[in-house]
Amino acid sequence: MSRKRIVMALGHKALGTNLPEQKKASQNMSRIIADLIQDGWQVALVHSNAPQVGMIHTAMNDFGKQHPGYTPAPMSVCSAMSQGYIGYDLQNAIRGELIRRGIYKPVSTILTQVTVDPYDEATHIPQKFIGRVLTDEEARAEEEKGNFVRWVEGQGFRRMVAAPRPVAIVEIDAIRALLNAGQIVIACGGGGIPVMVQGSSLKGASAVIEKDLTAGLLAREVDADVLMILTAVDNVTLNYGQENECPIYTMNLEQAKDYIAQGHFEFASMLPKVEAGVDFVEHGSGRRAVITSPERTAEALAGKAGTTILDS
Repeated sequence: MSRKRIVMALGHKALGTNLPEQKKASQNMSRIIADLIQDGWQVALVHSNAPQVGMIHTAMNDFGKQHPGYTPAPMSVCSAMSQGYIGYDLQNAIRGELIRRGIYKPVSTILTQVTVDPYDEATHIPQKFIGRVLTDEEARAEEEKGNFVRWVEGQGFRRMVAAPRPVAIVEIDAIRALLNAGQIVIACGGGGIPVMVQGSSLKGASAVIEKDLTAGLLAREVDADVLMILTAVDNVTLNYGQENECPIYTMNLEQAKDYIAQGHFEFASMLPKVEAGVDFVEHGSGRRAVITSPERTAEALAGKAGTTILDS
């Protein structure tokens, strides 16, 4: 049987937002992933971490305030923590599901760093909310530390961080080696731990990386056949939320780029998914990107649901 390789990006819906939800969601996802493995696919997973990294960041900061001798944790450390505990639930759920089916394949979580460019314009334009709502005093303290804070109507002050584009995956050789050995790999969680290269060292960046863009980069780097991005909707649509909303079932690169240029896709949600798909398909032959909901995974992979991006 010829190799079939897929990189899957799991969004918030596929993981839940707290520990009990995450455990249950991981069990649900494990069955979907096990189906793919039974069908002969090599699988690499990239997951969201937005709710989780926010909880960790809040918890570490609040603990540091209340206990002398402890300090807040930087964003890069919080991202690393989130990779560990999300990967823990996912890999155990997948391992258990495979064993129940008589499939004995190792599942590994790779603590993954992703480099960003300090001169990326996005580094200076905070885009992602992080952590809980702040009091006036806490908001001032964040600003005094040089962090960006924004007032959100109906909520209050929220801290925001930059979302630079991923440049390179530091642990890519390890990821490739595990995939080539037939293992299921969980990597680049939350888009990767954002780091900047400083001489021979890597320095954590106070940022988050869009996980869909990193999933597309990973799919390119491991020469995947399919990039599948799982989200809360079954299809990409034009005129989202309007009376003339229209689902898209397939689009080629030219059409996708045209829709992007027309501003059809929401900046913080669907746009990076379509951009990741375009970039992946454009840099190889015979590739396709699929965007759909977890419930439609099998149908979308068979071309019977979801939105598929093709080269022509």
